Amino acid sequence: MSNLVLLAQKNNGSSQYTTLIILAILLIGMYFLIMRPQKKNQQKRQEMISQMKPGDRVVTVSGLKGVIDKVNNDKKEVVLDCDGIYLTFDMNAIRHIAANTTPSSSANDDRYAKPKTSEETEDATEDKKEDSDNK
Repeated sequence: MSNLVLLAQKNNGSSQYTTLIILAILLIGMYFLIMRPQKKNQQKRQEMISQMKPGDRVVTVSGLKGVIDKVNNDKKEVVLDCDGIYLTFDMNAIRHIAANTTPSSSANDDRYAKPKTSEETEDATEDKKEDSDNK
């Protein structure tokens, strides 16, 4: 009987080590799958916030788009110009800095353009024909 008790204690001890090893593997995996990527994202966000300057186009967390007018690093505030309306936001309210593109180069602005009349369309096709004949 005492042999069975000793055998059970040996098996129990090895299962404890196995449990500790599995727990350690899970914790290491959790670090690499959850914590490390989150720290990288926080670092990128802090770099983005520190690089903000007047004239940058930004989008806030609520989806409001505007141009940075002033940056106050002491108070951690940003003043945005939203079509002539100046709003003050906390720096953490900025989701991301939008690409600085001119409105004429943006592909999305064409869908808001005034529809062309048939005369304008004909003029444009004639201009294209003349250009191809000159080449």
